[in-house]
Order: sequence, then C-alpha cells, then structure tokens
Amino acid sequence: MSGNLFIVSAPSGAGKTSLVTALLKSNKQIDVSVSYTTRAPRPGETEGKEYHFVSRETFLAMAKHGDFLESAEVYGNLYGTSQSWIEAETANGRDILLEIDWQGAAQVRQVFPDCISIFILPPSMEALETRLKGRGQDSAEIIAQRMHAAQGDIAHVAEFDYVIINDKLDEALQQLNAIVVAASLRRDRQLSRQQNLINRLQN
Repeated sequence: MSGNLFIVSAPSGAGKTSLVTALLKSNKQIDVSVSYTTRAPRPGETEGKEYHFVSRETFLAMAKHGDFLESAEVYGNLYGTSQSWIEAETANGRDILLEIDWQGAAQVRQVFPDCISIFILPPSMEALETRLKGRGQDSAEIIAQRMHAAQGDIAHVAEFDYVIINDKLDEALQQLNAIVVAASLRRDRQLSRQQNLINRLQN
C-alpha cells in the first residue's frame, strides 16, 4: 500500500512552515520532504532538516541529471525536490508532504496526479505584511517584493484541492490534520489496510 503525497503551498508569510511543523509533531505517519536549495541557511536552520543547502553549480548538475521532481527559482534562489526519495518513501507506505510554491505544485501534479494539494491563505493582506515584518529578516524592499508576489501566488488558489485560512494557528492546524486523516481513510487505502478485518466481518 503506497502512502499519500501532500502538497502545501502558500504566499510567503502565510504561516505555512509553522503549520507544517505543528502537523509533523502531532501526526507521526507523515514526513516532510527536505528540499534542496541554493539559498543561505537562515538563523536556526540546519543542513538536512529544513533544507539540503548546496551550491548553485551542484544544484544545476543535479537538475541536468534529472534528480528533481520539481524545481523553481524564487527570489534568485533555486529550490528542488528529490523524486527518487519521494517514490521510495511513498512505496513503503509513508505519507510525504511537500512545502512548495504553486509552480512546483503544477510540476508535481504531472508526475503524481493523485497528490493532495492544500493552499494556505492569510486572513488579510495586512496580516500578511505584519507577519513578514515580524520575522525581522527582510528589508523593506524585500517585504514589498514579497507582498507583490503574494498576490500572484494567491491568483492560483483555485488550482488546489483544499484551502485553509490561517487566522488562528490552532484552528488551521486542526483543519490541515483533518485533511491528512481523511485521506488515510479513503476507500482504497482502507480496503488494502483492513482486508483481514473485512474478511472476518463478512464470515
């Protein structure tokens, strides 16, 4: 029985990473795919946990070799997802979650049409700007760029299976976990997982 592949996308500052981190703590059946990136680590980030940090030359060589399921350039940095790792993990029954933008999501759907995609929206653009400023990591110019890019990202919300408004983190986490749990209870997965029980109940 193969695992589910989830995609979580959001404009920068919508709280996607906080939601995913909380989900991983509460649901041990799901793992996050660690992407490769050419950007420098932020304070507190460690190699192999948040990202695999590689040089631009290494990334381009991997892309040429066909290692990435999807890849994109965001704010001058390259990001990519290992296809072989995802295929191996889902084949072993693990649920895998990808934190990627809408462009990456579109690429993943081409290879995994049964993936489950979720888009995270902020409650307002004012709240989004407040969160971006609250990070204390970006200049006013970068924040302005991210705010502009957010509108372009949000324009693709209709391409996703589920939409969550991240106003209160606890409520948004409950909704995200509900999607993951419901996917695990779909007919085909339950018939495969519970076949012995179903046979006993019919005899």
